[in-house]
Amino acid sequence: MQVVILFVMLGALYAFMIVPQQRKMKAHQALLRSLEEGDVVVTSSGIFGAIAEVEGDVIWLEVAPEVELKIMKSSVTEKVPDSDASDDDDDDIDASDDENYNDENDDELVETEDES
Repeated sequence: MQVVILFVMLGALYAFMIVPQQRKMKAHQALLRSLEEGDVVVTSSGIFGAIAEVEGDVIWLEVAPEVELKIMKSSVTEKVPDSDASDDDDDDIDASDDENYNDENDDELVETEDES
């Protein structure tokens, strides 16, 4: 009876810990195989950039115009999906929209009475 319980516990350990880790590893390997120049990716350290060149296990990641980092291919954690949605200008904050903004003197805040 104790042997059966031991095998059930080992089976549960395998099913809940090892199988999901293997799936995650296979998905990461598939991601690494699919990387191409121009893909926007995120590294394990949180750096966003576009792939400029792939050289085996090394990737040149463009993080700013004319600024490239040499990183290990395995440090890429995800691709950033392409955003087809147009940028919405309603979310932009403009200082001139603020009623307390005084464009004649940028250093001072116009005092307003508190209407409590």
